[in-house]
Amino acid sequence: MANGASLAAVFAGTVAGTVGLEEELLLVDRRTQLPVDAAGLLDDIGDPRIKPELPACQVEIATAVHKNPSAAVDELRRCRTLLADACGPGYAMIAAPVHPLVDGPVGLSATARSAGLDGRYREIAHRRLVSSLQVHLAFGDAACTLTVYNALRNVLPELAALAGCAPFAGGRDTGLCSVRPVISGQLPRQGVPPVIASWDEFAADLNWAVRGGAISDPSQWWWELRPHVRFGTLELRVLDVPATTERAGAIVRFVYALAAAFADRHRLGDLPVPAPSWRIAENRWSALRYGVRGQLLDLRTGTARSTERCLHDLIDTAESYAHDGLDDVRALVEKPPVDHLRALGAQRVVPWLAEAFRG
Repeated sequence: MANGASLAAVFAGTVAGTVGLEEELLLVDRRTQLPVDAAGLLDDIGDPRIKPELPACQVEIATAVHKNPSAAVDELRRCRTLLADACGPGYAMIAAPVHPLVDGPVGLSATARSAGLDGRYREIAHRRLVSSLQVHLAFGDAACTLTVYNALRNVLPELAALAGCAPFAGGRDTGLCSVRPVISGQLPRQGVPPVIASWDEFAADLNWAVRGGAISDPSQWWWELRPHVRFGTLELRVLDVPATTERAGAIVRFVYALAAAFADRHRLGDLPVPAPSWRIAENRWSALRYGVRGQLLDLRTGTARSTERCLHDLIDTAESYAHDGLDDVRALVEKPPVDHLRALGAQRVVPWLAEAFRG
């Protein structure tokens, strides 16, 4: 069982300012556009950074730990190239938060983890064909990690709106900027995470869930932001996987810079108190419904402001911590990728994603 002191030691033992990435991707048949089992592809590649995920058609890239976000994205790009080169003419990799044509369960990977989740969650596990970009951030300080966790928790809706790019499911337009959280929400411990006031409190929550059998280990603490107890990082899980590494790079550099700004504000004692989960969830709904075109409520006063304005304010906060500026992030706010996907329509998205994959 975990205890607060041992958890704090894990998060204090990391190298401050380092970053790692995980990216979930789908293998599809170019002719049918539908997902296919990726096991053979993974065997051919044989790279430990590229691993099976829960659905049989899904793979995950996990980068090394890097000192800056650009290096992490460069490794992501190289791994994408390995995957694309291994596909051959009949298949393609795509970065799709939700496959735009699939409506129904898919097969699971032949792994012990998949078998365990299948036994517990049955069809729901088979319906969870969703892909995200996960960013791991290290602070080298346990108290700073918790404070930044609670600060990032407050802005999960803004980050979701920026990255949202999954309007289609089952060949139809859902009317949402991203339907991924709706699908993910069929499993427990999804969405806005709880406030964590101390490492003792976090340890108690994990122990409660493990002791009663709700989870088998802390890796099943699946919220959109979590302290990762094995790596000693904050893992941001709210981001839809971007179609290209160029877009991934913009978002990752923004998240990295924003976390650095929050870490500095922690040292000054200048971060806001954590908001109630339901208020953040209310904004989260606007983000998944409207993306950057919606409105968000001030978490303290309830005053409505455009999501675009909220994002530009966050970019202003982070800009001085980004070596090359954040103009590419501002461009995503002004011209959100979901608009282009909607213009293509559900039937043309997969071929476009396949061609854009190396970008």
